Order: sequence, then C-alpha cells, then structure tokens
Amino acid sequence: MSSALLAEERKEFKRSTLSGLRDKGYIPAVLYGGKKGSVAISVDRLELLKTIREVGRNGIISLEVEGKQENVMLKDYQMDPLKNEIVHVDFYIVDLSAEIDAEVRVTLVGNSAGVKDGGVLQQSLHEVSVTAKPKEIPEAIEIDVTDLQVGDTITIGDIRDQYSITINHEDSETIASVLPPKQEEEINTGEEQEGGVPENEEGRETEASAASEAKEE
Repeated sequence: MSSALLAEERKEFKRSTLSGLRDKGYIPAVLYGGKKGSVAISVDRLELLKTIREVGRNGIISLEVEGKQENVMLKDYQMDPLKNEIVHVDFYIVDLSAEIDAEVRVTLVGNSAGVKDGGVLQQSLHEVSVTAKPKEIPEAIEIDVTDLQVGDTITIGDIRDQYSITINHEDSETIASVLPPKQEEEINTGEEQEGGVPENEEGRETEASAASEAKEE
C-alpha cells in the first residue's frame, strides 16, 4: 500500500530554524538514496503520522518534493523522550523491483498453554532483520504461541519456511520460550542453634540458693 505525502525542501539549517519549523507543526527530515544525494526537507507532522497509520512502519510512501514524486520508506526517526514526539525523520528512496534490508517487528499472539500451567512466556527477539522487495516486507511477523508448553521454544528455524522473504538470522536463534515457574528455595542450613542463656542467670541462681538455704535453716 502506498500513500502520498507532501514535503518542502529546506535551505536553512540553523537550530533556531529547526525549532521554528517544529513550533509550526513541521518535522525536519532528510531524503536520501537517489542520484541527487541527500536532500534536506520538512513534512507536516500530522500528515506524517496519518500516513504512517495508513501504510505502517515499513509501508511505501509516495513523497512529493517540489513537484517530483519518489517512492520512499521511513528508514529511521528520532523521538523527543520528554514530549514523546517525532523530531526528525529519514526517508529512503526505494526501487520497488530491488530487494532491500529492513527491520520488522515480532508480535506474539495467542495464550500459551504453558503460561496457563504457571510458566513464564519470554520473548527474546522483538525485531528481525529481513531482506525483500519493498512491497513484500510485512508490517509485523506474528508468532502463534498457543501450543507452547512449559520448556518449549520457538526459533528462527521454526518460522523460516512460513515466509517468502529472507530472514537474516541463524536458525538456532530463539524468538520466544516458556520458562518453568519459579520455585521458592527453602533455606535450611542444618545448623543447630545453641540454647539461649537467660540474662542475669548468675544473679538469679545466687538468689535461689540463698532462699533454699533459708528454708532449710
């Protein structure tokens, strides 16, 4: 799926200029991968977010810059950790007939049988590197963990044949597993504690002995 997004070329690179763009609702960006080299551009923040929702993280975007359209993908982006907003974007021009590398999100679906028995589901891989033509790159790779029992593991080798794309990982690499439930360790040192000695025992023994002697008299 592709979607159109308008962009304007940037000529100013001062920090104050970039801040001004963001204040006006635009995001500074870079377009690269073409014969012209990298080009500094800006895009409307709301339109970018709308486009990403429509096409997904790895979708094809028809980017229009100064009247010329390019097929691009969102290659990278930077976030403001405080505002949780995108502050910069990298667009990469793609040839729809040529394979490229991309990162694809891994999503676990289903309720594991092992978890129902008290096990703990652990996801070791949250993204995988793949090689494919741009339009063949999935938005996410879904792994069904419904039948996963305690002690079971899903590896790259288990899913490789399910996809026509190339997954750039070793077959032995673990995606998800169900760990046994944690068992509390009983602390038992086997040592015997010495009996406690009452405080002022010596004094009490003296007093008791004196009282006994008084009765005998």
